[in-house]
Amino acid sequence: MPETLTPPLPCPAPRPAPGTPAPAPPGAARQECWLPRHRKSAGAARRRLRAYLAARPDSGPLADAAEQLVGELVANAVGHGSVPPGRLVLVAFEYTGGALRIEVHDACADEPVLRTPGEADESGRGLRLVEALAAEWGVRARAGGVGKVVWCVCRPGGAVR
Repeated sequence: MPETLTPPLPCPAPRPAPGTPAPAPPGAARQECWLPRHRKSAGAARRRLRAYLAARPDSGPLADAAEQLVGELVANAVGHGSVPPGRLVLVAFEYTGGALRIEVHDACADEPVLRTPGEADESGRGLRLVEALAAEWGVRARAGGVGKVVWCVCRPGGAVR
């Protein structure tokens, strides 16, 4: 019996500021989703990405790495920094020319730090994973001056260095 796919969970609908562009419809090249700063948001972002890539049949070779990447970036945005309660995280996907760009926007200005954790450390490996899986990645200030965007590009075959 074929497996049935469950639809992705809907993203919460925050009240956007006046003039904020509406999210792209499901078939659009770029798709955005607001998520709460919650430990379950990384899983929600992976589900949204899976549904987004399902509409792009040629994206299969990068799906596993892309899910790992979005999960790490969202987990970092949710778990680090000193952001007031109630702030949301914006996750954006854009698939063009065989490459997937993932962006995670948050309201914390602190840039992520690439660490070298010791064997006994229980955290600190996320950005090393991003560095290993992404063809490119980086950080930039958000438009409007509040927070940052951590982004990566995923291509079939993994990182190109």
